[in-house]
Amino acid sequence: CEQAPDRVRMPYMDDLILLLLLLIANGSPIVVRELLGRGFDRPLDGGKVLADGHRLLGPSKTWRGLVAAVLTTTLFALALGWPWEIGVTIGVFAMLGDTASSFIKRRLGLASSTMAPGLDHIPESMLPLLACKPLLALSWTQVLLLSLCFMAANMVLSRLLHRLGIRRHPY
Repeated sequence: CEQAPDRVRMPYMDDLILLLLLLIANGSPIVVRELLGRGFDRPLDGGKVLADGHRLLGPSKTWRGLVAAVLTTTLFALALGWPWEIGVTIGVFAMLGDTASSFIKRRLGLASSTMAPGLDHIPESMLPLLACKPLLALSWTQVLLLSLCFMAANMVLSRLLHRLGIRRHPY
């Protein structure tokens, strides 16, 4: 995917937009859940329980959230003058990272929505950044710093969304 030819590259602004898109990909499922309630609330894992007695992913990973993340991130990317492919890539890979962390948390016996610092943030920021690395010529330093910034911003925004009654837990 190529950058739009009429877009002037501004490195720090591009980093802020990438951070914003990561936050949108990970936050939009929560916002859409509040808007739709239980509508379209179908679990990605279909309720499947593995031999360890725990769900594959858990009840909070839904098709609604997956679609919300990809669609919202794509629309925001376009609105910010970025190619739609970047929005799709960030949305899809953020949700892959989120489902991977849920899978690991279930295998560790942690309940759904249990806080696991690092595990809750690194896969859902690192995977999309690594997928975009060759598309946007990101450096390893950018990938690492953006992932750390995502973790910090996510912790602050989670508390804010909890205070506003949008998020169920402050983490």
